[in-house]
Amino acid sequence: MMLRKNIKQILFLSVAAFFDGYDFVAITQILPNLRHEFGLNEFQGGMLISFINIGALLSYFLLRLTDKFGRAKLLNITIIGYTISTFLSGIAPDVYSFALFQFFARIFLLAETSIAIIYVSEEFSSKDRGFYIGLLQGILGLGMIACLALVPVLLKQPFGWRNIYFIGIIPLLMIAISRRSIVETKKYIEASHNRIREKLSLLYIWKTPYRKRLIIVGIIWLLTFACTHSTFVFWKEYAVAERGFTDEMAAKAVALASVIALPFVFFVGKIIDKIGRKTGAVVIFSIKTISVICSFTFTGFWPLTFFLIFGIFGASSILIILNTFTAELFPTDIRGNAFAWANHLIGRFGWVLSPVLIGFYAQDHGWSLILKSTAIFIFLALLLILFLFPETKNKELELTSKL
Repeated sequence: MMLRKNIKQILFLSVAAFFDGYDFVAITQILPNLRHEFGLNEFQGGMLISFINIGALLSYFLLRLTDKFGRAKLLNITIIGYTISTFLSGIAPDVYSFALFQFFARIFLLAETSIAIIYVSEEFSSKDRGFYIGLLQGILGLGMIACLALVPVLLKQPFGWRNIYFIGIIPLLMIAISRRSIVETKKYIEASHNRIREKLSLLYIWKTPYRKRLIIVGIIWLLTFACTHSTFVFWKEYAVAERGFTDEMAAKAVALASVIALPFVFFVGKIIDKIGRKTGAVVIFSIKTISVICSFTFTGFWPLTFFLIFGIFGASSILIILNTFTAELFPTDIRGNAFAWANHLIGRFGWVLSPVLIGFYAQDHGWSLILKSTAIFIFLALLLILFLFPETKNKELELTSKL
């Protein structure tokens, strides 16, 4: 039975996950509006997304500090930083200031979400670890749905797309109410007693036996992001430009697909706690691969919405598996650094580069072929997991992190 303290912790951490989903969907749903207001073409829109996403790379420097200053303190800092940056995005007078504020928002938001994953992995038991990481991913999905529901309404209001970012003030209010429920994790406190100064250096992790594992995990994140990020970011552009969707039809399709997919995402964490991470990866990565190919091949509202359901489910569920693996495969004293290097630095190159490359290609050749081709990255990531990762289900972190 979950303790009252654990319930408060999950509720607090859910704020981070909720606004990660909300913010991620926001830029995809207002991108056509931003391009129209700021006079951007497809390539420039891709450049805007890529510049903002560079913040994902720089979030590395913030996340790695969790191994020095603790999970709880950095979590509060990132939520405050995200709130301020998001509000400023809403009052940005031009595309340059908007890009800059969103750039900083992305730094804080992605660090915040990864810290929440690390916190959960250290605070909850091995038999339920996947479930709680999956729960946070499900809450992230709720944030996506909330944004999808609000965007059509808020776009019609006096401030248009800016209203979407004004809502970002909510996390700051949540901190003021419940921040005392987040205390430092026991595993971090225990590990900190034995920490030496060298372990805090920038390149320390590359001097450890975990460097090979770090490279593998980072490459898997890179391959995954190269597909999942761009296929979602540009789905609306593709649907409107090549399948004749209106803005309302595209919003309806994404909202409907998200509502249907979300309940199943909540069960993924519990399922991989039962059947194992690698077996779960085979199922989830296969679903995502097939959905990407079909989503950018078929025509018509209902066929595209049908495959979008599996696409959203697959993208959300893949994150549960990779977040779980990343948290489990490294020891506590370098877990923050490992997450920072693998997800936020190496992996995010796929996140940053794929939108600009795909946007450049789409200018002359359209969206369909290039977007469906990214499915190969998911397939390659699955092969690496199957051949190079150990099975970690129902094992304590001290065992899962052993080489």
